[in-house]
Amino acid sequence: MRTLLPAGWKPPIGYSNGVEIEAGRIVFVAGQVGWNADQVFESDQLVPQFEQALKNIVDVLAEAGGRPHHICRMTAYCIDRPAYLASRAELGAIWRRVIGRHFPAMSMIFVADLLDHPAKIELEATAVLPRLPG
Repeated sequence: MRTLLPAGWKPPIGYSNGVEIEAGRIVFVAGQVGWNADQVFESDQLVPQFEQALKNIVDVLAEAGGRPHHICRMTAYCIDRPAYLASRAELGAIWRRVIGRHFPAMSMIFVADLLDHPAKIELEATAVLPRLPG
């Protein structure tokens, strides 16, 4: 995987502007909210929901044999911009603990609401895994 940064551009913080990757097995992970395996929210707060949603992404990806460094694109949908901005340091620490220092191409979109109440954030991801032998 090669991150793309045009000459003269200031490097982004916490994401990549673009990612180039050799073709392989593509895994699409549906939007994951901050509930546990039983679809129960253990918190109605953004930070713990973000951590759980990120772990859910990793768990679904693992079913295909993938690891966090295979993620090439992630989109986040959040209903609370002020809470997100106030929590960026905590969210960054969670990212590094769950994903590491791998920063795919990402978008953050603020929305009015999410389907699963009381979800504050929903994450979806696309990953490219190496081709299976044979």
